[in-house]
Amino acid sequence: MGHRLSKIYTRTGDDGTTGLGDGSRIDKDHIRMETIGTVDEVNSHIGVLRAELADDDDYQSLLSRVQHDLFDLGGELAVPGYTMITAERISELEASLDELNADLPPLKNFILPGGNKPAAQCHLARVVCRRAERDLVRLSRETEINENARQYLNRLSDFLFVMARLLAIKDGGQEVLWLQADKR
Repeated sequence: MGHRLSKIYTRTGDDGTTGLGDGSRIDKDHIRMETIGTVDEVNSHIGVLRAELADDDDYQSLLSRVQHDLFDLGGELAVPGYTMITAERISELEASLDELNADLPPLKNFILPGGNKPAAQCHLARVVCRRAERDLVRLSRETEINENARQYLNRLSDFLFVMARLLAIKDGGQEVLWLQADKR
């Protein structure tokens, strides 16, 4: 791949618009750009999570694949009509989710984000992922979207929830259980 950006500032967005991959321009606050930005935000939170984990941590490769998927999703959203997220990726994510969930005790209580820093960071990525999914649903009211993209984000939030649970109990830690007001 050659150089895509020879200089970082182009001034083309100074008027409040931005270019899409098909050459069209839209307002920077358009729901498509909000969705792209939120997907990028999820990816960034996962990057912070990965920085919290040891390089040899079992979750690094799973999270790396997710980051690539999210970058693909951002590209898909930046080029109207372009599709990169496939049903196969959803199936692979579901298989990883099932494998991770098999190691967890059944969930009998609601849990609060926390337990340790990686678990809390994973919960943060999860809630931003859910916002990305909501943004994508809003975008789908305006234009056709790849349904696999919406399903992928839905599964990813579940995946991140399960991973947060695992990270909280890793190395003898504990999940933070929600307690009813009369039991706090």
